[in-house]
This record gives sequence, C-alpha cells and structure tokens, in this order.
Amino acid sequence: PVIKKFLYSDHEIFLRELVANGIDAAQKMKAISGAGDFKGEIGNLRVEVSLNPEAGTLTISDNGIGMTAEEIDQYINQIAFSSAEKFLEKYKNQLNGIIGHFGLGFYSAFMVSKKVEVRSLSWKEGSEAICWSCDGNPEYTMEPCDKTTRGTEITLFIEDESKEFLEEKRIESLLLKYCRFLPVEIVFGKEKEWKDGKEVETGKDRIINDTNPLWTRKPADLKEEDYQKFYGELYPMLEEPLFNIHLNVDYPFNLTGILYFPKIKDNLDIARNKIQLYCNQVFVTDSVENIVPDFLTLLHGVIDSPDIPLNVSRSYLQSDANVKKISSHITKKVADRLEEIFKNDRENYEKKWDNLKLFIEYGMLTEEKFNERAMKFALLKNIDNKYFTYEEYKNLIEAAQTDKNKGLVYLYATDKDQQYTFIEAAQNKGYDVLLFDSKLDSHFINHLESKLEKSRFVRVDSDVIDKLIVKEDLPKVSLSIGDQMDLRPAVKAVLPEKDNYLVSFEALTEKDAPMIITQSEYMRRMREMSAMSGGLNFYGSMPDSYNLVVNANHPLVKQVLEEKDSLLKETLEENKKQEEPLKQALETLQSELKNKKEEEISQEQKDQRNQLEEQIENLHQEREAKLESFGKSNSLLKQMADLALLANNMLTGQALNDFIKRSVSLLK
Repeated sequence: PVIKKFLYSDHEIFLRELVANGIDAAQKMKAISGAGDFKGEIGNLRVEVSLNPEAGTLTISDNGIGMTAEEIDQYINQIAFSSAEKFLEKYKNQLNGIIGHFGLGFYSAFMVSKKVEVRSLSWKEGSEAICWSCDGNPEYTMEPCDKTTRGTEITLFIEDESKEFLEEKRIESLLLKYCRFLPVEIVFGKEKEWKDGKEVETGKDRIINDTNPLWTRKPADLKEEDYQKFYGELYPMLEEPLFNIHLNVDYPFNLTGILYFPKIKDNLDIARNKIQLYCNQVFVTDSVENIVPDFLTLLHGVIDSPDIPLNVSRSYLQSDANVKKISSHITKKVADRLEEIFKNDRENYEKKWDNLKLFIEYGMLTEEKFNERAMKFALLKNIDNKYFTYEEYKNLIEAAQTDKNKGLVYLYATDKDQQYTFIEAAQNKGYDVLLFDSKLDSHFINHLESKLEKSRFVRVDSDVIDKLIVKEDLPKVSLSIGDQMDLRPAVKAVLPEKDNYLVSFEALTEKDAPMIITQSEYMRRMREMSAMSGGLNFYGSMPDSYNLVVNANHPLVKQVLEEKDSLLKETLEENKKQEEPLKQALETLQSELKNKKEEEISQEQKDQRNQLEEQIENLHQEREAKLESFGKSNSLLKQMADLALLANNMLTGQALNDFIKRSVSLLK
C-alpha cells in the first residue's frame, strides 16, 4: 500500500519502469555473451508489450537474462535490492550503462494492478522456469512453470480504476513518450496500413523506438539535414531552428545530447520546457529547471546523462555538485557555440540576431558567467539595421556622443515610426540611434549601464536633443519669468489631462518645433519594468506623466505672447496691481510672526494672515482662469500643442478630427 500511494508521483511511470527493466535484461544478456560466459545464440534481443483487453491484462516480456528462483527471491521478494550494482561491477567493460539502480521499478506495477504475475527462465544452463504471483499483499506464490524460452514475462492484471492502461492509444502514447529512444527494440503490436477503406494489420512487428538516436552518434557522421530532420521529429509543429549544439562529453562526467536554438522572437513563455532529459536513453522529464540555468530552458532538444543523480521515481532531480558541474558545462558549450558562429559566419549570425537577441539578453541578465562570455558576441542594432559588438559601437559613437562630463551617451528608440521626429533630430546632430524593441530591453538597458563604464542609455524622446547629450552649458531662456508664468496655464489649457504635463521653457533654435512632448527616461523605464514584473508598485500605479517643452525662441510662441498681451495686458496688470499690496502686507505680517510659535500667535493675527492668503489665492485663480480662457480660444496655441501630440501619436478621436478641421481653416 505504501508503494502504491507514495513511490511515484505519476502512475503512468510504471510502464517506463517495466520496459526499462526489460531493456536492462537484454543489455545484460549482450554483456554476458560478449564476455564469453554464454556460448549459445542470444538471438534478436527485444522487449515486447502486448495488451489483452478481454482478459484485462498488459504484458511486458523480454528475451534477456531471465531469473532463477534464487534471483527472484533476492531481487523481487526483498524490496529495493537491485541487481544492477553487482552486475555493473562484473561486466563494466561490456556495458555502456544499466538503467536501473534502485531496485524499486518493478513494484510500480502494483500502482495500476490488482495482481502481478512474473514468469521467468534464466540463461544459466539447467535453470528451471519459475512463476511468481502476488496480489499486492505480503503473501506471494512461487512455483515452477512451463515457460520454455529465455527471459522474463510480466503480466499485469489491471485494476478497475486504471482501465485506461488497457487502451491501445494510451499505451502507444506512453511508449512514445518514455521509450522512444531506448537502445533495444520495443515491439508493440503489428504495423498497420489502409486497405479497402480501413486500417488493417500487416503481420509485421511494429517497432516503437529508434535504438540509435541522433545524439548517440558521432557529429562527424552527421549532416545538417540529419539535425533538421531530428528536430522535426521531436517538434513536428514548430518552425525550423536557427542552429544546434551537439554535446558529447565523457570527462569529468558523461553527457550527450543535441540542443537547438529556436526562433524565440518575443515570447519567453511559449518557448520554455522543450528540452527532454534522458538517462541512458530513457525519458525522465521535460522540466529541466534544476539541470540547466533558467535562460537555457528556452532551448529545445535532448540531454542524456547517466551521471545526473535521480531519486527513485526518476521524476525529480536531486541538487548536488554533479548537477552544478553539468549545468556550468552546458552554459559554457552554448557560449562556445555562439562565439564560434559569430566568428566564423558573422553575416549569418547577424541575420538570425533578431531571433537570438531575447535568448542572449535573458542569459546575460540571469547568468553572470554567460554574461562575461556574451559581451564578445552580443550585438547592438541601430535603426538602420546595422549590427555592432559593444566595442565596435563604443568606437563608433565615442567622438560625437560623449557629454561634457566625459560620459558616453547611447541613444535608442523603441519604435522607429512612432519616434521618427526625435530620431531625425538626433541624426541631424550627427548622432547614431540604437533600436531596442524587445520586451526585456527596459531591464537589459539597466544591466548594460551597470556593465559599461561611464555610460548611460537615453531614449531619443526623453528630452529635447540638446539636453540628451549636454556638450556645454545651455543658453538661458530669453522669456521673462512673468511671461513664462503667464504662458504656462494657457498652454496647459489646450492639453488633454493637463495635470499629467509639466510645462517647461527651453532656448531652442527657430528651426526646432515650437512645442515638443518628452517623457522622463527614469519614470518611463521604471513603469515599463514594473509592468513586465506584473506588479503595481509605486511607479506602476502612477499615471503617465509627460514634459511639454515650449521653444522660447520660436516665432509662433512669440506671436502667442503678443496676442496674449494684446488681449489681456490691462486685465493682468490690474490683477497684479491688486495683488502687490496684499503680498506686501502678508510679507510684513510674516516678518512680525517669524520668531513666534504657532500657539503664541493671536487669533486676530491668524485671521489676518488667512484673509490675506485667501485674497491672494483668489486673485491668482482669477489670473489663471483668464489665461486658460485665452489658451482655449487661441487657435495657434491649440495647433502647436496638437502638432506636438501628433508627433508622439497621442492625438486621436475627436481631438484628431478637430485638428484636421482647424488645419484646413488655417490654410484658407
């Protein structure tokens, strides 16, 4: 009962265990014959799986070494007494590896059976065939039987709740999942063909497995077409991979396999868990998080190693030094292969970069050793679709894009069309612009800033061009503080969600746009990283905020100021005239109160202070209301703001329709 409930995490594993035992028996027979201990013909070694739904049985038989009565008593009646270790020691020169080591696999049969029967005849001369039978209780029977052929036959009488294992399709799917590449032929029924509109058996044994899979063969004997064909067999619904790595290690541990670089594009989740882990060609799992670093789970393919420590169910990896060594070695081999392709066939490497980029960036972010290697073959791509190593790109931009503090500034865009205006402004300055358009880039940019000395990355639309790379002290704005204060509410009045905009004034050239919308590099990057991590932290919960830069030197801005003065000068001067004495009175009062604690101030003084502050605030609000009204009624101001919004693809719906109508009107 304990075995039935706790031995394996998944009951379907029983078939893998029993077939693997049959494979071991066949491999042992081959070893014994090879050592000269058996002089007869071993025949065509194989394992056969057969169903009898009417009788409710599933049988796994082999023509391997078989067992004597004493061996059955030792290896079946005594739980977890594996024959593998003793056999491996004796025949280690004749064997590539025995699958079973724990001596528990046989008992998995009881997870799905109400009764198990074993019929076996040993290879040893003069042996007697033995039948062992048990219904899962401590009692069992052992007696001679009429079996005349060498090997072992295990018959499972399937219990009612496990009837699925009497279905041909179910057993076929399990054999293909777990036993597809076992080194001894596995027979399951007969080959079928279509005849007279129906499927009929041909009489030819159906071999379910490939006994000599690609990863067991020498790379020198294989062609690229062989690797592509094998990938198609493993993943029939996926696109062809970019390239592959053939692993073949025999020291300090044994490891073989073939790993493929898939076309990841921009989806990390879909690509995961496509590596199949095998132990001596027996499928173990396709969840390999504990055997390879996280970024390598994006690769596809096969890893096979008898040195991967497994628990008795072979379903979970045990974390130990061997696993860490294998993990490090696979990382090294992947880096070696990428560097080899980059050095020997850079043109092809660049063509595949867009599909490789996400994988390499993810590896650099999560695995320091891989990052050190990848700094040599990771590429930067600019908006002209040219590719550079980090060193090449540094040399390209160093002269033009070093700021006044000797820091190197990397400009980048995330959307060539949406940020076209800003890209053009940068190029007109002689700057180069990179393209960062994958989902990891907001994190990756932070990573690069920590690795590249005295460097920072700035998106082209995060500020006006002269402030992206500050070469010298910027000229002061010619507009007076008063004009700036008057123009700010007028500008905000023509913006959507005006509270989300910070209006500033810059001394740009007359050729620059009258208004430019930018977004803080820091705030935007924090929001993007927050969105990717799936959490609404401080930055993620904040609304979008933008900077609207007013070009103080543009003729149209000066024209708006003139119109403002023409319409509001007297009103604003009167407002200011009323405000001045109130401000002076408040300053005088505050000067008198500055050395007093709040509780020492009389109620009369408090009332006087509150009254002055309220009167000043009312005048301020009146002034703001007048300026906002002016802004809303000023077509030129509205047109300039809409042009800035349009340049950032932020003008839609009715606002866009109004802009078009206004544009037509202004053209008349």
